[in-house]
Amino acid sequence: MGLVEVLVEHISIKGLLIFASVSYVLWQIVNYVDRKKRLGRLAGGTAPKIECKWPLGLDIVMRQVDAARHHRNLQSWHTLFKGIPGHTAESKIIGRRLVFTADPENIKAILAAQFGDYGKGEPFHREWSDFLGDSIFTTDGEKWHASRQLIRPQFVKERISDLDCFESHLETLFKAMANGQALNGVNQKVDLEAGDGKVIEISDLFFRYTLDVATDFLLGLDVQSLTTPRQEFAEAFNEVQRVQNIRARAGPLQRFVPLKTFNAGLKVINKLCETYIDRALQLSPEELLSKTKSDEGYTFLHELASFTRDRKVIRDQLVAVLLAGRDTTAATLSWTIYELSRHPECVRKLRDEIINQVGLDRSPTYHDLKNMKYLQNVMNETLRLYPVVPFNVRLALKDCTLPTGGGPDGKQPIAVLKDTPIGYSTIVMQRREDLYPAPGRDFKPVAEFSPERWQHWQPRPWQYIPFNGGPRICIGQQFALTEMGYVLTRLFQRFERVESFMHDVDGGDPLLKAEIVLQPGNGVKVAFWGAKK
Repeated sequence: MGLVEVLVEHISIKGLLIFASVSYVLWQIVNYVDRKKRLGRLAGGTAPKIECKWPLGLDIVMRQVDAARHHRNLQSWHTLFKGIPGHTAESKIIGRRLVFTADPENIKAILAAQFGDYGKGEPFHREWSDFLGDSIFTTDGEKWHASRQLIRPQFVKERISDLDCFESHLETLFKAMANGQALNGVNQKVDLEAGDGKVIEISDLFFRYTLDVATDFLLGLDVQSLTTPRQEFAEAFNEVQRVQNIRARAGPLQRFVPLKTFNAGLKVINKLCETYIDRALQLSPEELLSKTKSDEGYTFLHELASFTRDRKVIRDQLVAVLLAGRDTTAATLSWTIYELSRHPECVRKLRDEIINQVGLDRSPTYHDLKNMKYLQNVMNETLRLYPVVPFNVRLALKDCTLPTGGGPDGKQPIAVLKDTPIGYSTIVMQRREDLYPAPGRDFKPVAEFSPERWQHWQPRPWQYIPFNGGPRICIGQQFALTEMGYVLTRLFQRFERVESFMHDVDGGDPLLKAEIVLQPGNGVKVAFWGAKK
C-alpha cells in the first residue's frame, strides 16, 4: 500500500481541512514576513491608502468596472485621489497591492529614468495577448525592441513628409461629409454644395478616413471604409476594444466578463489580417529585394514579409499598427472639431493662418504644416485636454522605488516590490490645476480649451506627454501630427465655419470614452459651411 493510501485511511476530512487551513495561514505569514523584509531593504515607504468599504477591496474593483462601462474613468480617478496629497495612492485588492499615480516625477521614473525597473510584464501580456499578441504594445525586452525596430522605418521623416496618401482619400471624405454619412460605393454621385449646414456625425467619418489612410500607407491596399456603409472590421475592432477595456479594469474578476462578442470580433479582425498576410507571403525574396532597392510602393507589409514568414508574428504586428494608425489620429481629430465647433474665434484665427501660409487652393507641404504656429497650438491644446491614451499601467519588474508620493505629506519615496502594478494617468496629470499658472486675463482655467495659452506658456518636462515618453514614446507621433495638421488645413481651406450641435446631447460636458484610446463617447455632431468664393 502506498503512502497516499495510508494517509487517506488514517486522516479524516476534518483533519485535512485543519491541515489546509494551518498551511494557508503559515504561507501567508511567510509571505508577509518576506514582503516586510524586502520593503525594509528599499529606501521608501508606502503611499496614502485608498479608502475601501468592502472586504478585499472589491468595491474599488466594482467602481473601476462600472466607470469603464459608463465612460466615467476620469471621475473615478478623481475619487481615488480625493483628499490625498501628491496625486499618488495605493490599495490592496484581493491581497495584491496596486499603486495609482498622476505625478509627473513618478511617471518620468516609470517611463524613462527607471525604464529598466518597469515594463508591461507577463500578466499584462497574458491579458492582452488574444487581441494584440506579441506586438510592441504587450512585450518587454528583446521582443519589444525587435517590434520597435521593425516599425520604425515606416515613420522616418522621408516617408511621413510624403503627403499624397492623405490627399488621395480627402476627396472621398468631403463627399461623405456632403452625403452626411459613408458613401454607398465608390461611384455614388454627391452634390458637394448640398453639405452646407447639414448636421453630420464627423467622428465616424474620421475613423473611416484614418482606417483607409492607415491600410493604404502601411499595407498598400486600403479597406475603403469611407465607401462602405457597414464596415464590419471597424465594428469588430471597436467591440474588441470595449470588452478588453472592461477585462483590464476587472483585474482578478475578469473571468466573469462575457466574451461572446469579443471572440466574434477577433474572428473578423483575424479574417481581414489573413488577406494581408496572404499578400505578404506571396512575395518572393527576389521581389522583396527589388522593392527595397527601388523604394517605390514599399510598405510595412513588405517589411513584415522580409522579417518573418510566421503568420502569427505578421498578424500581431498588423493589429498593433492598425490600432495606432487608425484610432489615435481619428480620436484627436474628433476632439479638435468638438472644441473648434464651440469656439468660432479659434476657427477664424486658424483659417486666417492657413490662408496666409497656404492659400485656399494649394495643398500644404510638410514645411507649411510645421510653420503654422496656431495650427500647432490647436493640436497641442487638444492633446493636453484629451491625451490619446489617458490611462495606462506598468508592472514593477523587480524590487524598486518611485521617487515621490509616500509618507503623510506625499513627498517621500515609495517602496515597490516586484510584480506590483502601477496605474498612471496622463489625463489627470495634464488637468491638474496645481501644475499650471493661476488663471488670469492671459491664461484661461485649465479645464477650458484655449490654444492661445501656448503662445506664451510651455509645460514643464513630463507634465505634458500625450504620446507617452522615454524609450516607449509613440513611434508614429509625427505621422499622427502630420495627418491631423493636413486634414485640418484642407478642411478649413474648404469650410469657413463649423457649428456644434452637441449641447443638446451632452450639455457641454463631453463623455470621455476611454476603451484604449480616448474618443468622444457621444460622437461629434456638427455642421460645416463652405467658404464663399
